[in-house]
Amino acid sequence: MVSTTKIKSVDFYRKIPRDLTEASLSGAGLSIVAALAMLFLFGMELSSYLAINTSTSVIVDKSSDGDFLDIDFNISFPALSCEFASVDVSDVFGTHRLNITKTIKKVPIDPHLRATAAEFHSSSGLHLINHGDEDHGDNSTYADIPLTGAAFEKFTHHFQILVVNFYAPWCYWSNRLKPSWEKASQITRERYNPGTDDRVLLGSVDCTQEPTLCKSNHIQGYPSIRIFRKGSDLREDHGNHEHESYYGDRDTDSLVKMVEELLKPIKKEDHKLALDGKSDNAASTIKKAPVSGGCRIEGYVRAKKVEMSNVQFYDMLDYFFLASFSFCLLVPFCLLYCLFQVPGELVISAHSGAHSFDASQMNMSHIVTHLSFGTMVSERLWTDMKRLLPYLGQSHDRMNGKSFINQRKFDVNVTIEHYLQIVKTEVISRRSGKEHSLIEEYEYTAHSSVAHSYHYPEAKFHFELSPMQVLISENPKSFSHFITNVCAIIGGVFTVAGILDSIFQNTVRMVKKIELGKNI
Repeated sequence: MVSTTKIKSVDFYRKIPRDLTEASLSGAGLSIVAALAMLFLFGMELSSYLAINTSTSVIVDKSSDGDFLDIDFNISFPALSCEFASVDVSDVFGTHRLNITKTIKKVPIDPHLRATAAEFHSSSGLHLINHGDEDHGDNSTYADIPLTGAAFEKFTHHFQILVVNFYAPWCYWSNRLKPSWEKASQITRERYNPGTDDRVLLGSVDCTQEPTLCKSNHIQGYPSIRIFRKGSDLREDHGNHEHESYYGDRDTDSLVKMVEELLKPIKKEDHKLALDGKSDNAASTIKKAPVSGGCRIEGYVRAKKVEMSNVQFYDMLDYFFLASFSFCLLVPFCLLYCLFQVPGELVISAHSGAHSFDASQMNMSHIVTHLSFGTMVSERLWTDMKRLLPYLGQSHDRMNGKSFINQRKFDVNVTIEHYLQIVKTEVISRRSGKEHSLIEEYEYTAHSSVAHSYHYPEAKFHFELSPMQVLISENPKSFSHFITNVCAIIGGVFTVAGILDSIFQNTVRMVKKIELGKNI
């Protein structure tokens, strides 16, 4: 059996009898200093433990948020009508989506960017409009009633319904409509004699001769068939008469049928007009026209990410850089890399399959209220993550609040283009050996320019997504590391203080011995 004496022999902390110890004033002072030092160093270590170390690195985009990129925007166009405003998206894979409406909201606005009406719903199927087969090849001639500014005001107050064709002689679609319109106008006058029946009249306005009249009614596409009801001027909204647009077929029978449907609520005897009355058949082809010439377009679209995969990128790096660093291999590497960086496009323009536009009169000036990529980060999350703001570029909404106005200094047919370089930024936190994503956002730089267009002016947003991403890592210290450092502080300070006290006491004894020897 092992005796207790042998066990005591391995004691690292042997005790000194109290009657052999002696307290000293210098030891007390040194102990106080050591305690204060321990307390100060402990506070520093605790602060270091609670603080989170942040590191930034650039890696290949892991694309944890899918293969599509959300583009969220709110852009106002003071001179583009919601009637023809179109949002198109294209990418390098050959995907072209035209006139997106499902995730887009269009609101008519005035020149001061104030909403003038509720959401405008675009009519579908304009490219399928039937124009009939009427032409001027026969011997029949049909007269039309041309309207000038003065006549227009007179007729809108005289006739219960005034249907006006705003056209331009150079317009292909106007010329296709002309024979059907003239014939329908003739038939309407024969059925409803304007001299004795003031319920309806069909007329035409040449916008090349009456530009002021067309502009006051916000005509931007030709031909535009507008329906004015007597009394609608009593409900002026933002200084404009309320009226409706016809979006149905343009053959003679359809035009005459449209007139018949408009007259159903009106009785010839009392000439009473139901201002809001429309039959069910007419509701699908007649809609309220925008009462202002501007449009606020807001919503989001999804575009395919234009970037190479991780495997492709690493394979290219292995082949070109590990094989050789020669210039001959670096050149094809750069060329292949650039092939994967063809930008996508978000294009906003005037578009219609049955109207023409006067490019010289179009102005694509716009104000960007908001433009961001990816999932929007809530304001609350930004508030909670204030500590990360110094590490984030704060460029996720770089274009917000910026205006791009064409003051006609660049002549006509001006397209405003924006070139956006997008980089994904992700913040992760490593706790308990696991990674947790805190924020994923896309930051971008923007450069804008103007260019003369060979077709219709547009607002273009070219976006190029980098295959790399910025990774911001939060690396908190482990608790075991904290305890180890605290123990090291206590033990180190205690040991150093003990050594200093021992040196001091030995020095005092030596001095006393020297003085005692001198006295002897």
